[in-house]
Amino acid sequence: MEDITEANYRVTADELRQFIERYERLEMEKKDIADQQKEVMAEAKGRGYDTKVMRKIVSLRKRDQNDIAEEEAVLEMYKEALGMS
Repeated sequence: MEDITEANYRVTADELRQFIERYERLEMEKKDIADQQKEVMAEAKGRGYDTKVMRKIVSLRKRDQNDIAEEEAVLEMYKEALGMS
């Protein structure tokens, strides 16, 4: 009985180690990608682009157009209410 329990533990430990190592590799890949994104933005900034605006555009491109239109309409309404338009 002990041999079976020990074998199950060993298999579980090996499987757990594999999951952890896979996750760690993905973390490293994510860091590499983030570094590459920083390099792209640094290059764009060096060429005179406003990276804050570029990030906003990237964010907008991920969103649904109807959500963006609704948010912009509410923003415009609030600005008008405050005399900002």
